[in-house]
Amino acid sequence: MTTRPVHALLIALLALTVLARGALAAPAAPDLCRAVQAQGESFTVCTIDLRRQRLRLFWLQEDGRPYGALGTLAEKQGGRLGFAMNAGMYDKDQAPVGLYVEDGREMKRVSTADGPGNFHLKPNGIFWVKGDKAGVLDTGHYLRAKIRPDFATQSGPMLVIDGQIHPKISADGPSQKIRNGVGVQEDGRVAVFAISERPVTFGAFARLFRDDLGCRNALFLDGTVSSLYAPNLSRSDISRPLGPLVGAMAR
Repeated sequence: MTTRPVHALLIALLALTVLARGALAAPAAPDLCRAVQAQGESFTVCTIDLRRQRLRLFWLQEDGRPYGALGTLAEKQGGRLGFAMNAGMYDKDQAPVGLYVEDGREMKRVSTADGPGNFHLKPNGIFWVKGDKAGVLDTGHYLRAKIRPDFATQSGPMLVIDGQIHPKISADGPSQKIRNGVGVQEDGRVAVFAISERPVTFGAFARLFRDDLGCRNALFLDGTVSSLYAPNLSRSDISRPLGPLVGAMAR
């Protein structure tokens, strides 16, 4: 007389066990980005631990056209993207103006030319990724190091060089723009990306990386077009067409 109730109870317990195992096997996506108040300004900071997240660059789609927008990149990645940001300066055709390496293939050569604009405010620098390690180096140092990265993008100027603010960046100059950049922590295992929430000076942005985010080397990625995709903040910025992009996905 008790066989059916016991059998039903066993089935219910088995179902709960399967559900519990499924929940453990599919943990919630980590909150990679957070709001930060520093230097009297508001920023969003995204911390990427390369031991847990796969960090890479994106430029061209399979049809040869640039992704051009963070929303397009997120859609193409099918929900796997946990973070993305514009990743270096580009020309009118959305092509990188300096070194660009993707999946170990050099698609644009390094630029050591002089010229106008932030990119040519020497020293400029290169952000690179190789396996579960990332780095930011000024261009000359990068070339001497003969690194063979999986991914690399060149931009400028450097914000912080071996713990020192770029010598041509004034403490609080007149130029104020929305800005984004990248630095590294913990021997390259952690990359830190930041974007200002309102126009800030180069000086304040550089000090953010050095004094508040603990980065001995940091690189300016761009201004005005600076954009962020952060699903944990329900944020997907829209801007004019972009060039190189950087994104992170769980390993």
